[in-house]
Amino acid sequence: MDRLLTGLQPSGSLTIGNYCGGISQVTKYQNEYETFLFVPDMHAITVPQDPVALQKNIKQAVGMYLACGVDATLDNMHIYVQSENLYHANLSWILECHSYFGELTRMHQFKMKSQKNESFTSGLVTYPVLMAADILLYDAKYVPTGIDQKQHVELARNLAERFNNKYNGNFFTVPEPMIPEVGAKIRDLVNPENKMSKSTDNPKASIFLLDTEKDIRKKIMSAKTDSDTLVAFDEENKPGVSNLLTIYSVFAGVTIEEAVAKFDGANYGELKRTTADVLVEKLMAFQDKYNEIMASGIVDEAMDKGREYTNEIAAKKYDEIRRAVGFGRV
Repeated sequence: MDRLLTGLQPSGSLTIGNYCGGISQVTKYQNEYETFLFVPDMHAITVPQDPVALQKNIKQAVGMYLACGVDATLDNMHIYVQSENLYHANLSWILECHSYFGELTRMHQFKMKSQKNESFTSGLVTYPVLMAADILLYDAKYVPTGIDQKQHVELARNLAERFNNKYNGNFFTVPEPMIPEVGAKIRDLVNPENKMSKSTDNPKASIFLLDTEKDIRKKIMSAKTDSDTLVAFDEENKPGVSNLLTIYSVFAGVTIEEAVAKFDGANYGELKRTTADVLVEKLMAFQDKYNEIMASGIVDEAMDKGREYTNEIAAKKYDEIRRAVGFGRV
């Protein structure tokens, strides 16, 4: 069974963009692949975090995975916390020594985040290598990702091929990005030129999976569209309208073409109201399940089970890699 791996940073409440680009892909393929679903808490601290909030977010993230349909009872489902496995950081160091500073500073995420902060840590530069280690440690073949993260999977591919060639072996599986046909990039509701973000400064810009019905409707109804009145899918010229059509498509379970046909002749108000309706229906169901899950012991059980299994796999892979580079005694 091929392996699939993905994770969502616990740096804030998960958004509908996280669901569309990551969680929905896991639920879609969880019976088809051996799935590694982790909480990358080590990535979160590339920018300052409140330790208490971070620990809370870790557990909440797993609870939301489960509420959205991830089945922790499957034998091929492994849910774990990144920092509870020391081999991620160990392998990352080896891969850093096979990475080039130039390729890391060309990363889109680094450019964007470093421009926002005059002072930033070296972790902001090197975390794509840790992300590569996250993937390569488990020989994952597929990595569900949004368009904005595709570059990080490409780095993992480059490092896998570079290492395999340098040490003359098939040490790492070369991963492939798995980009959803619809919803690969959900856009900011206020500024649709940008991606929807967990860490937005504008609370109107993102819809979080735990938002109230009132907030969901208010945010959708105030979403930026354009001065035209035509409902059409044109991401270049009508990014706001296209974003609403994408959101409707994902949460209504229809294609973009079907969504466009549904709103043929409709105005923006109707598009927004109907999109809000499907979002509320879906997210309220997620929240009911989430509250039930967080009141049980399921989350810790899932993380404990995943930690044991993934540490065993990671230890074997790291031992193979460290010996390849010459670590340890003969």
